[in-house]
Amino acid sequence: MSAASGAFGRLVIDHLRTRTEVVAAVRDPGRAPEGVPTRRGDYDDPASLREAFDGAARLLLISSPELDTTRRIGQHLNAVTAAKEAGVGAVVFTSFLGAGTGATGMTEAYHATEQAILRSGLPYTFLRHPFYSDAFVPRVVEGEITSSTGGRGLNTAFRSDLAEAAANVLTGEGHLGRAYDFTGPLWSYPEVAEALGVPYREVPDAGPGPMSWINAQIRAGMLEQRTDDLERVLGRPAETVVSRALAR
Repeated sequence: MSAASGAFGRLVIDHLRTRTEVVAAVRDPGRAPEGVPTRRGDYDDPASLREAFDGAARLLLISSPELDTTRRIGQHLNAVTAAKEAGVGAVVFTSFLGAGTGATGMTEAYHATEQAILRSGLPYTFLRHPFYSDAFVPRVVEGEITSSTGGRGLNTAFRSDLAEAAANVLTGEGHLGRAYDFTGPLWSYPEVAEALGVPYREVPDAGPGPMSWINAQIRAGMLEQRTDDLERVLGRPAETVVSRALAR
């Protein structure tokens, strides 16, 4: 598993510990998860990736946190090449919704990586993630919930559910050659406000920035795509934002 020291990687490892042998590839061994064998694997060091991936029956290629698109693509291509050279049995890649249809905006690096994996000839599974619900669960501030989403729906999913789904794919059968478009149960900020019994108020965007762009996508209905892929891979319903908000 690459990038295993991040929050998502650690959650996947928690699910895999009792199911199969797992090796964590990390850039900084000092930040490695406890209790699993660790190898150094730096996205910017192809040789380290080849050594880290050697002998892997299946590789969970977790997307790099690098923000620069060009560099991120280069890092992912390093990993794909290393996986091929190391004789990895199959690659499971954490991609993003929309990566299969084009290379625009934030899907560019994911699209390029999917294409590189396809060209490599390696057996694969693509796990196309939505935005994480963890970052969107609304809080009641001064007795109300506010947002700049126009009351439109969001298809976010919790990181914990996506990690469990990844573990199921890594240890299960019938997933090779598949591209899963993972979404959570559709929800909206007004819906959460109603469930909590507090008013909802629409507010203007705070200003230019990533959240402003995301809010514009939500208002345009771009996050209302819904599939049952996540529930099918989990074998159960995915957690809802309403239930998490009520539990706070």
